[in-house]
Amino acid sequence: MKKVSRRSFLQNIGMGASATALAVSLPSFINPSQKNDDGKKINIALCGLGRYAGYLAEGLETASWCRLAGIVTGTPAKAADWKKKYNIPGKNIYNYQNFDSIKDNKDIDLVYVVLPNSMHKEYTIRAAGAGKHVIVEKPMAITPKDCQEMIAACKAAGVQLAVGYRLHYEPYNMEMKRLGQQKVFGQVRLIESSLGYKTSDPAEWRLHKALSGGGPLMNLGVYCVQCSRYILGEEPIAVTAQFGPVTNKALFSEVEELITWQLEFASGAVATSSSSYNCSIDRVYAGADEGFFELSPAISYGPFKGRSTNGEMNFPVINQQQTQMDEIAKVLLANQQLPEHIAGQEGLKDMKVLQAIYEAANNGRRVSIM
Repeated sequence: MKKVSRRSFLQNIGMGASATALAVSLPSFINPSQKNDDGKKINIALCGLGRYAGYLAEGLETASWCRLAGIVTGTPAKAADWKKKYNIPGKNIYNYQNFDSIKDNKDIDLVYVVLPNSMHKEYTIRAAGAGKHVIVEKPMAITPKDCQEMIAACKAAGVQLAVGYRLHYEPYNMEMKRLGQQKVFGQVRLIESSLGYKTSDPAEWRLHKALSGGGPLMNLGVYCVQCSRYILGEEPIAVTAQFGPVTNKALFSEVEELITWQLEFASGAVATSSSSYNCSIDRVYAGADEGFFELSPAISYGPFKGRSTNGEMNFPVINQQQTQMDEIAKVLLANQQLPEHIAGQEGLKDMKVLQAIYEAANNGRRVSIM
């Protein structure tokens, strides 16, 4: 199998956000009419310049409360390209060897870690040690212990830690949260969520456990766990899980190709989910006592489409990356504490569930989630 490097990044699993939807309402914590009157912005350095970093850079070009101020990359050609494209000063360009000197750069306020999963812990802790706030991509790390160490390091350094949960600011997903948690159709009894895409590139770092920590569960399944948790407003108490068949043993020699799991909640609700690298799927369905609500597409980059017992959902199409970063930046600029739903503890909760899913799939038994 071809050797993978940390510079080979994420395949595109989303659809282009080009459609326009009728604006009805946005979640209460998003105020698009709020203006940045004093013009002060959070200066962000992107650490890792893979495909998703490109989406973040596009979002930062239209952001009102933050800007792309620096980059961290191990590829000189990328550094040159990004410097020219985004007019980044040479003093704000770092590699992985001199990264720690970012502590002396007052023009960088926050480091957004967009590296392979196994590198999240190291660069979060190094960024915190340099006195910079951190946003780290999901999954937060590859073990709960790593997550706890990242949270502790940021707390000790007096900086804030966020996890890149873009859907926490996306109107369709927040409507699913509202419908479930407010019991608009009564108690939710069943959630079905699945996310998958087909991959065939053996060099993709996500297929190598040392970098990814696991297969589609780590990359995609974390979204399914997330939506189950925020639709119900509960934490799961137990899980059963099953690995799917391996149809390509050469490609999937280190990580799973398909995994399915069933989360149990104290309310009696059950969430059954799948994540896959061998087919394309993107949907969330919730069945309640008096109705249903669903999205398809649901979790990718959109545009999303939703309906419920009451009819079609109609919300604005937003730039998910820009909105997420602006909302985090507003909190930091106000010297306030990040809300729990986007902070490090949220990433730790997900990682505990992911670990339990793998344990259940490996031993074939129901596993309690503490």
